[in-house]
Amino acid sequence: MRRVLAVAATLLALAMPAFAGTNVVPALKQFGEPLFKPDFQHFPHSDPDAPKGGAVTLAAPGSFDSLNGLILRGVPPRTLGLISDTLMVPSGWELDAAYGALAESVELPDDRSWAIFTLRAGAHWHDGEPVTARDVVFTWDQLQAHGAPFLKSFLDRVKTVEALDDRRVKITVNGVGDIKPIIDFAVTLTPQPQHWWTANGRDISKTTLEPPLGSGPYRIKSVDAGRSVVYERVADYWGRDLPVNRGLYNFDSVKIDYYRDDDVMFEAFKAGAYDFRPEYRAQRWSTGYDFPAMQDGRIVKLAVPSDLPLGAQGFRLNTRRAAFADPKVREALGLLFDFDWIRKNILSGQYRRTRSNFPNSEFGASGLPSPAELALLDPFRASLPERLFTQPYEPPTTDGSGNNRAQQREATRLFKEAGWEARNGKLTNVKSGEIFRIEFLDGSGALTRVIQPYIEALRKIGVEASLRIVDSAQYQARLDDFDFDAVVVNMNFFTPPGTELRGYFGSAAAATKGSANYAGIREPAADSLIEKALSAKDLDSVQAATRALDRVLLWGFYMIPHWHNPDNWIAHKTWLAHPATPPKYDQDYRNSNFPATWWVDSAKLGARP
Repeated sequence: MRRVLAVAATLLALAMPAFAGTNVVPALKQFGEPLFKPDFQHFPHSDPDAPKGGAVTLAAPGSFDSLNGLILRGVPPRTLGLISDTLMVPSGWELDAAYGALAESVELPDDRSWAIFTLRAGAHWHDGEPVTARDVVFTWDQLQAHGAPFLKSFLDRVKTVEALDDRRVKITVNGVGDIKPIIDFAVTLTPQPQHWWTANGRDISKTTLEPPLGSGPYRIKSVDAGRSVVYERVADYWGRDLPVNRGLYNFDSVKIDYYRDDDVMFEAFKAGAYDFRPEYRAQRWSTGYDFPAMQDGRIVKLAVPSDLPLGAQGFRLNTRRAAFADPKVREALGLLFDFDWIRKNILSGQYRRTRSNFPNSEFGASGLPSPAELALLDPFRASLPERLFTQPYEPPTTDGSGNNRAQQREATRLFKEAGWEARNGKLTNVKSGEIFRIEFLDGSGALTRVIQPYIEALRKIGVEASLRIVDSAQYQARLDDFDFDAVVVNMNFFTPPGTELRGYFGSAAAATKGSANYAGIREPAADSLIEKALSAKDLDSVQAATRALDRVLLWGFYMIPHWHNPDNWIAHKTWLAHPATPPKYDQDYRNSNFPATWWVDSAKLGARP
């Protein structure tokens, strides 16, 4: 009866008259029509008959010191999203679509200048209070006042958010004709309970370790600050029967243990301390899983293919510092990173070299610029390197032997052109007498085995290179303040790329502490191409703009590219089960490390030795 009434209420709401010239839809898609029709029952990568129950222990690197994920300060758990809902969610099968979660429908005008989200009548917080449009407005207002700069920049095309009544919230966007800022708002903003945050002296602008009230499939049961967090499944979760949630969130209990050292974390897995492990180290994946639990079948390995466009991992050089302001210096530093030797000797021959800021996607540059790209680049030809127009970008290559003298000679030449030369074995600025120094900042130590050979290569030509490993809180604080020379960052993007481009590469973000423009890029051509990508009306135009942008960034040598792996490497205990079909564009393994569609196979769990 409860479900019948809910369906009846939904049909009644959808039957209500809309504004003239508008459409009311249950799903959004930027280009074309949504893949899943309004009557779909569940996503193909979930099993609606998956049993609920059991407990799983996961592991995470580093630490956490806050349970407030809205603000800049503090480091929250990556799994904090388990306690909350968004208005809509992606499907895992499309790159530009969203389906209703908190929102049952969206009303849109033809010009896409605004949207009205109607919240589901049964959506409620864990204390039973309904989720209202006022909660959405409250969250938006607090984000504008106290939110992390990158999140604010990601949603900066949203102009206003207003509650029309208890269940309807209207957003107005800057510009017309583009649905992407509406989709971004729907899948990104996590409404917070106004009645909870404004009670008992709580302050949403500050960090807290008090478990926040949520509306999602889990609540926080216990917290050991910086060491572990335990979630428990909400048995009466209001959204458990939504098509977007069927077959998901199956564990009754989820514990996340934190480890400050990656090697210690792996040893804990070998000892059985946790149950599910994504693996990011090729050498370990190839040779490290030979311990007893693997040999006797208690643990199995799984390679999960994914077509998900990936973020570009690499060393980001802080051009705010004078030593790295010259592109010749940045190019020289890139020449001395011998990826081929590292791939052969450290990465066990695995991984693909990253050649774009948009790897594993159709948004990155390849070959020479197309006519559409040239039309966008030509107005800036005088300020761009000629090679951008005449050569495809390729990162340096070697034979992998470690004998990269040709690269050393070319790097030395570039340093000399930039005003640096070797004196008494030290690379020295010919004008100031300053010695060239570079410090690599790391928050976990996981990449020490890659960074250290690079440091040795830099020292060979007189660079004073060093590695500094700090705890996760200090690491995040220094990133937010741009207090580093070089840092390894993996820049994920939504597809098609949107306002996150401003946060990653825009000039305004370069001066905004807490933004993701770690390199400090201030490039008029990049700013123009970002806006072209954001204003594009079709996929071809988006791709032309992002490919042209990619060329500007690559030939500016703001990043020393690393590598990427299109597959997800997973090791897990055999009593964990999963659907046969993974999503085409998986997010869970890479973003939160939470296996949302998995469950406990009680028969295998009971049969374990």
